[in-house]
Amino acid sequence: MAAKRKTRAVRRKSTRKRSNRRAGRNFFFSMLFILAFALIYYFFGQDIQSHIGTRLGGSGAIALEENEILVSFLDVGQGDSVLVRSRDHAVLIDGGEHAQRNAVINYLRSAGVQRLDYVVATHPHSDHIGGLITVLRQLDIGQVIMPEVTHNTATFERFLEVIENNNIPVTFPEPGDRIQAGIIDFFVLGPPNPHPGPQSNLNNASVVLRLEHGQNSFIFTGDAERELEDWLVNSGMNLSSSVLNVGHHGSRTSTTEAFLDAVNPRAAVISLGANNTHGHPHREVMDRLNARNILIYRTDQLGTIRMITDGQRIDLLR
Repeated sequence: MAAKRKTRAVRRKSTRKRSNRRAGRNFFFSMLFILAFALIYYFFGQDIQSHIGTRLGGSGAIALEENEILVSFLDVGQGDSVLVRSRDHAVLIDGGEHAQRNAVINYLRSAGVQRLDYVVATHPHSDHIGGLITVLRQLDIGQVIMPEVTHNTATFERFLEVIENNNIPVTFPEPGDRIQAGIIDFFVLGPPNPHPGPQSNLNNASVVLRLEHGQNSFIFTGDAERELEDWLVNSGMNLSSSVLNVGHHGSRTSTTEAFLDAVNPRAAVISLGANNTHGHPHREVMDRLNARNILIYRTDQLGTIRMITDGQRIDLLR
């Protein structure tokens, strides 16, 4: 009897040892998994969180698949310029200051762009249309899209002259219009005519576009300020977008809480010049973006920013 009790005790002890070893192994592998995930999140966490990945693309031209769209936020200093292209079509939104004309035209040529289906001049300020003058002279242009406003500056006068001299058709868009070039599909969100706020504030006359491709979307806002953003929020139109091209170079006059709530972007791109005299981007805007854990990409830090989408995902080209 004593021998049986001893045998049972030995078995229980052996069982406890095996159980302890099993628990130890489980704990070890659990901790290993947690550590691996922590390391992955540390290095790639923003991509996991935002569903915006990375892809090696080099600095030169990239060959696009039939279903791919490449959005390039050009480094034009304190200004805005965005090239949207597919395999067979291209649209240019703004062109920075006149001093940046070579940067814009050289980028277009390096990308193999010889014709632009549309050139969008969001509004008449020189840091958006100055570089377009050379583009309109040197490339084949299908149509110019611009708001129906005027501006008493030499830059705007030259802009209008080159349009007239080259017989380029002009369209004044209205909210609800659609601008298409192959798989490039824009919806015009604004501005209304007349634009909101003081009519002398041409920032609120900015053409606002939403590019939709499959499950992904981009919203381009020019220099839209609070009044136009409020109008857009109250319009009932779909503003939700994967990527926000931040309005007015990150100025505190734009990117309001209500507008960010409506757009709800995964990432934000700010086009601005390094050490600019305006102090852009303003701290208030950065705080709003950071509070929502929105990825922030800045041309003053990264240079030209390129994002490619196949309609399923968005990759940042590095």
